[in-house]
Amino acid sequence: MANSYKFKGVALATTDETALLTAASDETIIIKSIRATNNTSNTPTLSFDVSDNSASAEYTILKTQTLAANTAVEILSVPLVLEASDALKATISSSDSVHFGISYMSVTWLHNIWFQVKVLTKFGV
Repeated sequence: MANSYKFKGVALATTDETALLTAASDETIIIKSIRATNNTSNTPTLSFDVSDNSASAEYTILKTQTLAANTAVEILSVPLVLEASDALKATISSSDSVHFGISYMSVTWLHNIWFQVKVLTKFGV
């Protein structure tokens, strides 16, 4: 199992629901922080959903929070887990510039299994 700490920044300027972060098919993502920054004098609203691949469903984790002009807010108070092929999606109410900073840990499983099989095969086990 490989763990990697990562950061992803996304500048969103559309009212369309947009995937900010998607877990690969062999990956679990543990999101520690989502920071939303409004870079304008307007007050857009934002919403977050998780597309749960294993349940074939989408769940709202934040609904219509107003983001004050020229401010930043922390969205999470507890970690959020994305399992294999799950996606974190955001929607904003206007095409204003909202930036998201996502700090997370990526945990991959298949790499470790592949490595173990390769080592066992090399030694004839």
